[in-house]
This record gives sequence, C-alpha cells and structure tokens, in this order.
Amino acid sequence: MRIRERYSIVIDYFSKQIPVAETELLYDNPFQLLVAVILSAQCTDKRVNLTTPAIFRQFPDPASLAATDFETLFPLIKSISYPNNKTKHLIGMAKMLMEQFNGEVPMTVDELVQLPGVGRKTANVITSVIDQQPNMAVDTHVFRVSARLGLTKNAKTPLAAEKQLVKHIPDELVHKAHHWLILHGRYTCLARTPICSKCGLQEVCNYKGEKK
Repeated sequence: MRIRERYSIVIDYFSKQIPVAETELLYDNPFQLLVAVILSAQCTDKRVNLTTPAIFRQFPDPASLAATDFETLFPLIKSISYPNNKTKHLIGMAKMLMEQFNGEVPMTVDELVQLPGVGRKTANVITSVIDQQPNMAVDTHVFRVSARLGLTKNAKTPLAAEKQLVKHIPDELVHKAHHWLILHGRYTCLARTPICSKCGLQEVCNYKGEKK
C-alpha cells in the first residue's frame, strides 16, 4: 500500500469517527493551557484537570504567578509528577512571560521553547490548539499509533515522526490529527493491550500482536 493511500484511509476514518477532536485539558485562555501542558508531562490529563482549578483561582495570570514563590505554589501541585521541577518551571515561565513577552503567551515555536519547562512538544501543542498552526506534537501515544498504522517508518525520535507526519497530512488537518492519534492511543490502541476489536483501521495496521 502506498503511503498516500494509507494516510487517506486513516484521515477518512478519523474524520468520520472523531469529527470533533480537541484536547482533554481544561483551560479558558492561552496562559491556562500553557500551565496545564507543562503540568501534563509524564502525568495524565485527568490528574492535571483535578489540580489546575486551584492554581488558576490563586494565579489567574502570568503576573500573579511570577510574583509567587516555591513554598506557595508547591502545595498546589504536589500531587503531580515531578512537582519540584514543575513548580520551578511554572514560576520561571511566568517571570519570562512578564519580562520578555509583555505578559502574553507567544505564538511561535521558537519563542515558546525559550520558556522554562517548554520543549518542542509543548510548543507544538500550544500553537496548534490555540492558533491551529500545522504543528504536530508527538507524545508517546502519537509516536506509537503513527508507527503501528504505518504513518511513520523507521522514526527513531519524536522529531523524526513529527517531520514524517506533517509531510503527509494536509496543513489544515494537522492540529486535528494530533488529537486523533492521541485519543486513539489513549482509548483504543493501548500500549500493551490494544483493543483491536474497537478499531476500524486494521487494514493499515502493522501491529504484530494478537488481533481479536
């Protein structure tokens, strides 16, 4: 099967099965999404969504977060994975927003990755979700699912997978495809025990395990 046909089948399937594909993180503005995505590293969206309301109430904007200290913020996120580093990252991120970006969340990947706690994946999430830019954030779900479906080939790193995906997905669908792959990996194409009986993409799937 040619790669163009493979992508066409996958895009058509998800367009019908998940016509509305959005992040499961809860937020009201770009600043809140940035905080939530930083917290979501190595942590579930469910846990983040339980944690962020208290943070947003106490620190509704970059100025208030930049003005706080470690001892005040840490108790609010101690249930999140790696709370020490994330506490430092959030305060540092807010301070840089105030000092270099006039308190506004920038909307380019190059600018976002300057912020503490923000790597390429986080920057791609922010720009694709907020601004619908054709940037593909490759997390563990996207990396796994895209390989199993044959959308990527011999991609050894998230960046390599990202480049292959954006090459073949139409620009106007990249921001949505990111969520398609995440949701499919989160609820159907699980890492250890994929629920193949729920999947309508077996014709393009390279998964070598047992399909029931």
